[in-house]
Amino acid sequence: MNEDRLDFPATSRNRDALVDVLSGRLPKEGRLLEVASGSGQHVAWFATRWPGVTFVPSDPDPRHRASIAAWTDELPNVEAPIDLDVLRSPWAIDLVDFVFCANMIHISPFACTEALIANAATVLSPAGRLWLYGPFVQADVETAPSNLAFDASLRERNPAWGIRHLDEVTALSDQAGLTRTDVVAMPANNLFVAFERR
Repeated sequence: MNEDRLDFPATSRNRDALVDVLSGRLPKEGRLLEVASGSGQHVAWFATRWPGVTFVPSDPDPRHRASIAAWTDELPNVEAPIDLDVLRSPWAIDLVDFVFCANMIHISPFACTEALIANAATVLSPAGRLWLYGPFVQADVETAPSNLAFDASLRERNPAWGIRHLDEVTALSDQAGLTRTDVVAMPANNLFVAFERR
């Protein structure tokens, strides 16, 4: 096994559920930017299932980019990972059809969520889609005890972190010209949230 490959167990646990939810949404062709690709396991898994889609992984961490490259260097439909910090505007990438981001916004300051949505809107094609995956707090939906405990542990590690309220994220998308189209319950009390350009 390539020594640069990182192995994040959570990624292996949720990758099939993500393939299931994407299978009705991701067409056979297009260009997808993954923000905060981490180890690269997600993009490697997706690329083998959608060989006609071009995947652009990204991460600001050089160690992560090395891992992404190690996982994807033999996949012809995955571009070299790019150094993308959501807070740096504008993003150095051409238009894409899809932006996907998993498990980032709760382990970063809220300013990163704001920048993610605002910048994603600028790089999406006219019919583009933004997809977010992770835990959220929903109005009128009881938050699972495990998510409450997770939120407390995140805020103990960094007061700027924490599980975000879906209504706040949706309001940001509205400001950016995106409409929330779907909220799908996922395993382990996570959500898949879909937005499209208006």
